Amino acid sequence: MQLVDDLGYAAQPGHAPRRVVSLVPSLTEAIAETCPEVLVGATDWCTHPAGLEVTRVRGTKNPNLNTIKALRPDLVVANKEENRELDVRRLREGGVPVWVTDIETVPQAFASMRRLFEDALQVGVPEWLGAADAEWGGPVPEPTAQVAIAIWRDPWMVVGSSTFTGDLVARLGWQNVFATHDDRYPHVGLTELDRKDLDVVLLPDEPYLFTEQDGPEAFHRVRTALCSGRLLTWYGPAMVGARAVLSSLIPG
Repeated sequence: MQLVDDLGYAAQPGHAPRRVVSLVPSLTEAIAETCPEVLVGATDWCTHPAGLEVTRVRGTKNPNLNTIKALRPDLVVANKEENRELDVRRLREGGVPVWVTDIETVPQAFASMRRLFEDALQVGVPEWLGAADAEWGGPVPEPTAQVAIAIWRDPWMVVGSSTFTGDLVARLGWQNVFATHDDRYPHVGLTELDRKDLDVVLLPDEPYLFTEQDGPEAFHRVRTALCSGRLLTWYGPAMVGARAVLSSLIPG
């Protein structure tokens, strides 16, 4: 049976990959946690686990394809949202197998990672994946809080529709007020964020590094909360234990 990735592209069958390059920070962490011996390359943005010693292949949007090819990977792991189709296509044209994940919800994340580890990497389902599923699975509760999640400023951008982060916060019982926006990451005016009807505006530390001195001072009508972008956006081991940390941002 021929294996296909989340987008339906065929992956080369054969032995379990022994040399893997990851172009997705969250998947880098997941692979390093599960089968670190196969990971030989990762992007500059792959910051977890700390002290990861692999060859760096530049960024998610501008990977050095020559560096990747020189690593002679059995498989490159990518993501539809985080990586460019052009880079994936060029790697495949150069004879490098690429497995692309496509994740917009928490259930999709669990299904995609199971296929990645069982089918593509052939190492079985990791224990942390079962723990994350137990923590975040189940039905989405009725919302009890109204939130917005900023991801950039000047111009201000927020999490919109059809995103993993939006589904994650919904499972905390929070309504992302931009969840029905036409865009996945829309530009908005500050007045659309600094609103009395919101319970909180989340200011994560990635992709924009919001800090105590950069972000909260712009708001006068709504409470803000600095938080970990990794816990909001990374699917993988970061999800284990994240519910309690994130829930504490809006006291019950």
